[in-house]
Order: sequence, then structure tokens, then C-alpha cells
Amino acid sequence: MRTRTLVAVLAVALLLTGCSAGGTRDDGRITLRFQSLAWQQESVEANKELVEEWNATHPDVRVEYVQGSWDSVHDQLLTSFEGGEAPDIIHDASDDLADFAYGGYLADLSELLPERLKSDIPHRSWQTVTFADGIYGVPFLQEPRVLIANATWLKQSGVRVPTPQHPWSWDEFRQVTKRLSGDGKYGVAWPLKEPVSATLNLSLSAGGRLFHRGADGKVTVRFEEGDEVVPRTVHEQANTDRSASPTTLGSGGSDTLPGFFAGTYAMVPLGFSYRQQIVQQAPKGFDWQVLPAPAGAGGLTQGVSPQTLSVAEDCPYKKEAAAFLDFLLQPENMVRLALGDWMLPTGRQALADPALRTAEHGWATGTALADRLRPAPAQTVRGYPEWKDKVATPALQEYYSGAIGLDELRERLEEDGNLVLARYQR
Repeated sequence: MRTRTLVAVLAVALLLTGCSAGGTRDDGRITLRFQSLAWQQESVEANKELVEEWNATHPDVRVEYVQGSWDSVHDQLLTSFEGGEAPDIIHDASDDLADFAYGGYLADLSELLPERLKSDIPHRSWQTVTFADGIYGVPFLQEPRVLIANATWLKQSGVRVPTPQHPWSWDEFRQVTKRLSGDGKYGVAWPLKEPVSATLNLSLSAGGRLFHRGADGKVTVRFEEGDEVVPRTVHEQANTDRSASPTTLGSGGSDTLPGFFAGTYAMVPLGFSYRQQIVQQAPKGFDWQVLPAPAGAGGLTQGVSPQTLSVAEDCPYKKEAAAFLDFLLQPENMVRLALGDWMLPTGRQALADPALRTAEHGWATGTALADRLRPAPAQTVRGYPEWKDKVATPALQEYYSGAIGLDELRERLEEDGNLVLARYQR
């Protein structure tokens, strides 16, 4: 009886698991589970509509939409991989893939993707999902960081308004925020509750790299001159110039919007997709505009970690899963996904769509930055999640608050950081 019960339980578990069960039903139809991390209403609707369109035209390969969450995706995927219950098609971000790829949990898509898709997405984007010699995801949406500005405030102040062709330098940005501050108001509000990604990605504009790969393939942390520019700018704005609100340093992006709308902050550096929240929440008559982030020795270059679509290694129907990815990322569908998420597509054909190049809501400013987006510095670094959580996040938070100086920040990022990375590179 005990044996029969165990067999029955295992059978039910297998049927509930797309990969482990072979993804088939009694009628022989394949079922693939697609875990999406879409969360904005427009994005969720776009993803579900595309799944329905696929199912309507592919009766033998059904895709089941599963809702995931960005807040818990790494731990949730790790648990499902180790338990043999991973979804077949996985929505994630490229900076979360390294350990999964090296751990053998993701399928190498090199020979599964059509040439159309490979050639449409630039090589620099493919670099974000390439580990060793394999491709472990398709980068399809990306998000530059921009300055969301109170257009009325800027106009009244008389400061030079930057454009992608003539951006502010980091020094000019600092001077502008000083000019815009006073009487309880601030030129900028930095939402740096999660400071690492913003700092590293914007540092590319100043020539920062932080992670250096040696001839032996091992990565070490070196906090050099180019890496100092962005952290020092934020630190000086918050602690010396008093041009950055100290209270927002521990806040998330959404937390800064009420103060922005109330006229407390002239500008907020945010991801491009925050424009949707601003459109939805801004008071009637509030005039805002999108400006490029400041530029340094590296120009407008900044790092991004594109959203990705991967296939689980345990999935027995990898060709069918890759065919769904090809459908989902047809140029016209990629545009729909980009509009739903208020982000930029990676595909060249989709990026050229007029809907993504309008001046309304700053779309044109975003697309003007697309050619300057590069893989985030930590993209292929094993152990990055632990380095970020245990070393970089607390060190940067303390530096930005004024609790430690630049020398101690450097020491902790390098010495403590390299101890962490070394454990993953033995």
C-alpha cells in the first residue's frame, strides 16, 4: 500500500511539472510552462495575449502562462531547479543567469535559435547571456537609466537642458543640482535602496569597470579612477553640497515620486520604465521630461542587464520551447512587449518602430541611448549575487550616507569582495 501510495504521489507531481513529466497530456499534446515576471498591467496583458495567440495557432504545443515575481525569482528558481520542478521557459534578467548557466540548469540555445533572431539582436546584447561558449538566454528588453526632470523648474532656473547629443558631464550635473537647490528643495533625489546596479552601470560612462578578468579567466575587483566618479558625485551631492536629498538614499524609485510631484526634487535618476508610473500618478498639469544621464570619459555609455528568456535544461521539448521564443520575439511582438513594459527592445527591427521613437513621454530620448548600452560590468561574474548582497550593498550605503570615506569604500569592495569571488573561482 505504501509503495502504491508513493507511486501515485510521484505521478501527480510529475503531471504538475512541465519538464519532469515530459510535458505531455493523455491526448499527446505538449504543454510548456512559461513563467513570466511581467508585473505592470499593460505588460501582463501583452504577455497573456501573445500566449493565447500562440495557443490558437499551435494546437499540438500548448503554452501555459505562470506568474512569477521579480522579488523572489532567484531563490524560487534555485529551489525549483534543484527539485526538478523548474518551468520550461524562464523569464529572468541577464545578471541572474551566470550561476544557473554554469550550474547546468539552463539549456544552451546556440543551435536552437533561428538565424533571424540571432542577427536581429546586436552582439553586445548577446554578450550578456553568453557564458563560456554557450548562449543561455535571449535578451529581449533593456532599460537605460535616465533623469526624470521637472520641466517647469528647469525652464525657470535657466540651466542648460541636456540632450543625447549634448549631455551634461558629471561635474556639470553636480553644479546644476547645486544651482537648483535651496529653501528645503533639492536638485536631485537619488533612490539608492539597491545601490549596486545603479552605481556600476552608470560608472561605465566615466570609464569605470570595477571587475577585471585576467589571462587565467579569473575575475578580481579593482576600484580605480573611473569607478570613483559616480559614487563620489552622489556622496558630495548628499553630504557636501546638500543638493541631493539624504532621506531618499535608502528609498526605492517609486518612493521618490510623491516628493518629485510635490516640487521637493527637481530631478530623479530612474530606470526608463518608471515613466509609466509617472504618467499614471502625476498631478494634472505637471510638466516633466526625460533627460539623458550624465556623461564622462565613456560618453553616454552605461551598463544594462536585459530581461531574458531561457529554456530549462531539464525540459525535454527544447525545440518547441525555442519555437515559442521565436514567435514571442517576432519584431512586431517585441514592440508590443516593449510598449507594455515601457522599456526598449533589443531587436533592431523592433527598435526602429515609429511607436518607440515619438517625443511623447520621452521615448525618443530612450531610443537615442540604445546604441550606447553595454553589458553590465558584473554580467558574467560568478558569485556576483553574494558579492552584491554581502559586500557592495552595505559598503555603498554607508559611503553614500557619509558613514565611511572613499578609501574605506575601496578597501571593502576590493579586499572583502575578492575574498567572496575567490570562493567561486577555485
